[in-house]
Amino acid sequence: GKKRMEGTMMGFISPVLGLGAKGNSVAGRGKRGFGLSVNMTVAANTDSVASGSDKEEWASRNAMYGLSNEQKLKAMTLPDAENPFTAKYIAFDESDTTEYSLDKVVYRAQKGGLLDVQHDMDALGQHSPEEWKELFDRRSGRTVWPFGSGVWSKKEWVLPGIPNEDVVSMFEGNSNLFWAERFGNEIGMTDLWVKQCGNSHTGSFKDLGMTVLVSQVNHIIKKQGGIKAVGCASTGDTSAALAAYCAAAGIPSIVFLPADKISLAQLVQPIANGSIVVSLDTDFDGCMKLIQEVVEEYPIYLANSMNSLRLEGQKTVSIEIAQQFDWEVPDWIVVPGGNLGNVYAFYKGFKMMKDLGLTKRMPRLVVAQAHNANPLYAAYKNGWDFQPMVAERTLASAIQIGDPVSVHRAIRALKACDGVVGEATEEELMDVGARADRTGMFNCPHTGVALAVLEKLRNDGTIGANDRTVVISTAHGLKFTDSKIAYHERKLHQAKGNYANDVIRIPAKSDRVIDELRKR
Repeated sequence: GKKRMEGTMMGFISPVLGLGAKGNSVAGRGKRGFGLSVNMTVAANTDSVASGSDKEEWASRNAMYGLSNEQKLKAMTLPDAENPFTAKYIAFDESDTTEYSLDKVVYRAQKGGLLDVQHDMDALGQHSPEEWKELFDRRSGRTVWPFGSGVWSKKEWVLPGIPNEDVVSMFEGNSNLFWAERFGNEIGMTDLWVKQCGNSHTGSFKDLGMTVLVSQVNHIIKKQGGIKAVGCASTGDTSAALAAYCAAAGIPSIVFLPADKISLAQLVQPIANGSIVVSLDTDFDGCMKLIQEVVEEYPIYLANSMNSLRLEGQKTVSIEIAQQFDWEVPDWIVVPGGNLGNVYAFYKGFKMMKDLGLTKRMPRLVVAQAHNANPLYAAYKNGWDFQPMVAERTLASAIQIGDPVSVHRAIRALKACDGVVGEATEEELMDVGARADRTGMFNCPHTGVALAVLEKLRNDGTIGANDRTVVISTAHGLKFTDSKIAYHERKLHQAKGNYANDVIRIPAKSDRVIDELRKR
């Protein structure tokens, strides 16, 4: 266990110390170099830990110390002026030859299908895998704008054409990997991790995509105008992210929410950030259809995941996971599935790394759905024949979606990765969530869905005891305290509260306190 923790900690320490993958020096490697040269004298009292070639590594660790912000920015910028990186919209449907500039306000291809963002892989391939690793490690977690962000540290792979001054960022990303040692032991796993994407500015992974979308909107407004506001339909987390990033950029935002179907913590976020909040007597799918009609008549920029810009930010989770494991790919990625854009985004991130030589293989993907909103699971069980459904109410409210926009994106990703789809009942997701909380976690109900499906796949042998597995926690548990409180008070009709932790209510007398403690 100690060795495992040391290995992943290097993924965090390396960017700070200027180290490359596995602690190697970042100096003097790669095809083209960074143009940074720093002369240093290693103090005499460091000879015990640094001698010969070790001294060069010791010096490289301090290579960024004492530099001005301009010097650091130069050290974090590739010399790509002679071969600039580009990206464009193409049709997701391979039979459609649609192409658009990213500066065009457009959401669908000419034949009506979704769009995808395509990068110039030949240009990106002009830099070696080692150079990309070193660059990403050098940038990540620092304060140099905008590269300290977990998303914008991969800027060339995300939105290469945008000027740095147009980026709208809150230094999102760089979320921790929680080594779930105790919970892993409970279910017979030795190498289980939880990627805490909810440890973010607005409490969910949606920040990762929203920084990209709002940055591009900010760029378009400055360049050509024409956009009055940015809008979204939401189950809660998307609206919170949109409201925050638009507020930071000074851009008006509008959110369409299904009435009485999101938590108060989610509802208050767009209200506090100054959004125009519209509560509608329908479900998420109804909100989604309505906002698509509205944007046809009014100059609102649509921010939902049918907009492929968000996926470019979300795919950086894959890159970040590999980076934290010293550029090794886990065996399994388990992700809660609702509108399903995340599934394709993670696939894109892992595939991009493999195609550019940073990694050697792809992980297998698992999509976990709530039983009450499981259209992808039904399709998986029926030879990928997808049929939309009317989602029933689930405590995992952010994935209560019966007609996911990105379903065909997800199916493509799952087929390419030999993926699996599972489901969890309301009682299963709440019970497993409560068990996981007792091992130090505090995750959302959607993570409970993922953990419940993981346990099933471990029990049937699909996932091995020693398989390195990363569960994606999509939101922070503090956004869903209502359901947690109701579970522990045994007030949920969907779950008995088999692992409820009762509050002891007694008079303020020491003998009564001691009596209760003895009972435990």
